[in-house]
Amino acid sequence: MTRQLFELAGSDPCRVFSPYCWRTRMALMHKGLEFDSIPWRFVEKDAIRPHNSEKVPVLIDGDRSVADSWAIAGYLEETYPDKPSLFGGESGRAMARFLNNWSDISVGQIAPYIISDIHAQLDAGDQDYFRRTREKNMGKPLEVATAGREARLDDLHRWLHPLRMTLRTQPYLGGDAPNYADYIVFGPFQWARVASPFEILKPDDLIYAWRERMLDLFDGMARRAPVVAAA
Repeated sequence: MTRQLFELAGSDPCRVFSPYCWRTRMALMHKGLEFDSIPWRFVEKDAIRPHNSEKVPVLIDGDRSVADSWAIAGYLEETYPDKPSLFGGESGRAMARFLNNWSDISVGQIAPYIISDIHAQLDAGDQDYFRRTREKNMGKPLEVATAGREARLDDLHRWLHPLRMTLRTQPYLGGDAPNYADYIVFGPFQWARVASPFEILKPDDLIYAWRERMLDLFDGMARRAPVVAAA
């Protein structure tokens, strides 16, 4: 049975943009495991409720279903030990857990720069849900959250400086080659790249160069993802 991955999609079913789904996509590619992408929208909770989840990613692997990107990574590592390791051992998994938590926070740091653009990529049913829930969380309209984002971009760049410092001495967070640590952190940057025409990184930034290397992995799988054209 072919593996299936439920992934958050916009009005274009090929535009999958969740940072958490991208972590899982990259992990599956790292393991060399084929899968079929199942586009999913925010309002389609009934489709994944049988798998004990209301959020994606959800991986269906034979008679097993696993929800949550971190849980999926652990499942892949344990179920396919003969495939390339995502963590390089238990100590690597422990350090990746820290990055998983840090990256979850980075989603919140990046959101104010792109959130109104995400809304524009959704179909009508998801737009209503997205605006209602996100504006309740932020306490402000989506358009207000992204207003003046160019002037605030240096704040994001300063917050990302620890990542930049790491990339001064090694090409990937995993060292000489990427591992799940890279896929964790790549997720929010791919989220921004796919969902918004606003570029959050400068071309001379070490993080930009790392993102370019990540986009080239697995025969450019992430680079081929549809993006929003600049106006």
